[in-house]
Amino acid sequence: MPTGKRNSGRDGSAAAPARAPESQELEHLLDQNPTPDQFCAEVSKVFHVRPSEVALLRLEDGLLKFLFPDELKTAGSIPLSSSSAVAAHTAVTKKVELFNNFAKVKHARIFESVKLGSAEKSEPMEPAAIQKLMSAPVLGPEGRVLGVIQICRKGFDWPSSGPDFSLDDLLQLELAARVTAKFAFMRDSS
Repeated sequence: MPTGKRNSGRDGSAAAPARAPESQELEHLLDQNPTPDQFCAEVSKVFHVRPSEVALLRLEDGLLKFLFPDELKTAGSIPLSSSSAVAAHTAVTKKVELFNNFAKVKHARIFESVKLGSAEKSEPMEPAAIQKLMSAPVLGPEGRVLGVIQICRKGFDWPSSGPDFSLDDLLQLELAARVTAKFAFMRDSS
């Protein structure tokens, strides 16, 4: 299990009420049958991050497989038994997680070395490290884990990565995970 401070955001003591407009921005997609790429692009707008700072993984045969970003689809998968992958921990515990000091958290860094977002920039850059991360399980009927959605802020150091995630952001991610569970691409493994 990764070390470092975890904040599940479940006690509600400091959590502000969820903002309805953001959840409605995602719920309108339910009628449009978006692709994972289209959905994650909308999620990136809600959280004011680059599309390459959104990850969506689907659980298949005990492995978390990337649906987005495209560059990670062929980079490998994450076994639920992984002790160093935050996504696996999120899926196993079925709890949201928030790390505003993620660079200090022991975790699998293999996927951070993959260059992402080639369409976002005309010139390729060295991949920036994940500095801040939120992770939420995507739960289907009866609480069955369908996958994981993660939002991060990348930078070459902590200050360059932008503002910390808040408990309100974590609540928004939980809402996004509930919307995500309703899409066919989370259930179809073909």
